[in-house]
Amino acid sequence: MKQLMQLEQLAQLALSIACLYYVPVHVPAWAWPILFLSPDLSMVGYLLGPKVGAISYNIAHHKMTAAIVIALGWVLHNPSLLTAGLLLWGHSAFDRMLGYGLKYNDSFGHTHLGMVGKKKAA
Repeated sequence: MKQLMQLEQLAQLALSIACLYYVPVHVPAWAWPILFLSPDLSMVGYLLGPKVGAISYNIAHHKMTAAIVIALGWVLHNPSLLTAGLLLWGHSAFDRMLGYGLKYNDSFGHTHLGMVGKKKAA
């Protein structure tokens, strides 16, 4: 079952990348990896504690956030918003594929997909 769910996330990642190909934005090639990883900046919220960290992380990594940004970009004919939403969607799928889920507010390693990091090994 785990591999099936990983394949599902891989398909979503691939679809988001394919959709990005058709959005008319002009971004240099070197910037794409930075933009793809930018949702992880939401982890800065953990500096204020696990509850704030979980909220900021989950907002940036929830696929509904991505869907809202994609929809806004589509309706407003705004390629930048559409790109941001597709990047959020792809990044979230990538994280889920690697086993990083949405966070509970007790610790960074406690996700809806199970424990990750050092606590998983224990």
